Formats: sequence, structure tokens, C-alpha cells
Amino acid sequence: MRRVFFCLSFSILVLGNSTLAQTDDDFIARMEREHTGDSPVASPAAEAEPAQMVGTKDVVYGELEGKKINGFLARPEESGGLPGLIVIHEWWGLNDNVRAMAERFAAEGYVALAVDLYEGEVGEDRDGAARLARAARDRPQRVEENLRQAFEYLEQELGVPSIGVVGWCFGGGWSLATALALGDGIDATVIYYGRLETDPAKLQPLTSPVLGIFGALDKGIPVETVREFESALDSLGKEAAIHVYEGADHAFANPSGTRYNARAAEDAWEKTMAFFAQHLRRSE
Repeated sequence: MRRVFFCLSFSILVLGNSTLAQTDDDFIARMEREHTGDSPVASPAAEAEPAQMVGTKDVVYGELEGKKINGFLARPEESGGLPGLIVIHEWWGLNDNVRAMAERFAAEGYVALAVDLYEGEVGEDRDGAARLARAARDRPQRVEENLRQAFEYLEQELGVPSIGVVGWCFGGGWSLATALALGDGIDATVIYYGRLETDPAKLQPLTSPVLGIFGALDKGIPVETVREFESALDSLGKEAAIHVYEGADHAFANPSGTRYNARAAEDAWEKTMAFFAQHLRRSE
């Protein structure tokens, strides 16, 4: 039943909204402006080793029209009974920074599956990332099937007892979309400066608690939009914690980006860990 609900509701969410394509195009254009002069670069923070040893491997978590979907799985060696996370990359794609983030989640006791919505491609610069983001926008059914199979891989193949979703930028928007579509299949949702829905009617299907992380200087996701999102959730009685960091810009939590803000990023990480612990480890 979960599978049918997810497939149908995700299709309605993505395809039933005639303004979504234009909204996404506007969002991508704003991201291009926000990432002017930016590129994923090496940094000590991105290369830091996780706090404890974890097992990692590339996995096939699904198939699309005969093409295997590859992702990156990170988990503690003793991972039985641990919560799962769907980790959704920024507009750069599934690169080394996202793999490092998956390892960091695993070191905290989660089975982290970093998905690949670009199917093997990564953006090396702003133009490349924008091209890939637009390609994903133009094939929403393929992206939703990708995410549905990621959910099923964690739930059925690995048997995790609870599942959260987290994404940054491009992935933050898909984190929200996944939570809206999957309903009570998702137990906790974290959005790092992703595209938001502010219409209460479209947020009604949301059942999981939400943690929103945003930067006050982010022109791609303006504070006004964040507050509208927060107000819409509040009007529906949805459980949400929204944090806007003063002095932080778009992509401030990405240690391989040029706008990395270490203080804000570390505080956001601590809030993320506390949030997932509260909602994914209830039986511990």
C-alpha cells in the first residue's frame, strides 16, 4: 500500500501542479545567481574523517528503464535496527562532499543512502550544475521513481525501522517533495535552503515533522518565503522547527563551497542530529 500511495501521490504532486515547471525554472535561475563564481572545491572540512569507522560502498538501489541506479551507502559496521536516511545531493550532484556527509551521518548511527538524481553526472561548475538541475526538472517522473526506489531499498532491502530524508539546495526541495508524497512513510524531514511550498493546501499531506535550515543572506530562498512556509505549516498545525542564520548565505553548510560558514554549519548540524535522534530513535 505504501508503494502505491507514494507512486500516485508523487505523480500528482509533480505533474498535477501546472506552475511547478515555471517555479522550478525561476528557482534554478536564482541558484545560478547565488552560485556566481562558485564551484565545488576541496576544503579541510570536506575531507575530515568521520568520528568513528563506518562501512561504505557503492550500491545499486534501483533501475530505470533498464538502467541501474547507483548510490553511495554508508553505515556503521553493526547497523542492525538503526534508522535509515535518504540523503539528497545539492545541485552539484552526488560528489565527494555528499559522500562525506553520508559518512558523517553513518558515524552518528544512521544507515545513510546518498541517492543520485543525475544518474552518474556531476556539475563541475555553475553552468554544468544548472544544466543538470534543469534536466532533472524536465523529467519529474524519473526523479520520483528514483526516490521511490531509494525508499524501498532502505525499507525492504535493508529493513530499517524508520526513515528520514535530508537534502541541500536542489536536494532540499526534493526532500520536502518526498515527505509530501510519501506521507507517513517518512518519519522526519530536514530541508537545507531548498525550494519551498507556501500554499497550505499543498502542504496538507505532510505528516512528518520538519526541520528547516536557512541563511538570512540567501536571495535564492528569501527570508520572506521561509516565513511564509513557516506560517503555512503553523496554520495547519504541522510540527516544524525553522532556523534562519544571520550572516549566512545560500549553501553555507557545504564545506566544499565558497560560502561555507563554519559556525552556522556546525550549529545546524547539531540541530539536525538532535532532530533525527528525537524522531527516528523513539524506541531506543
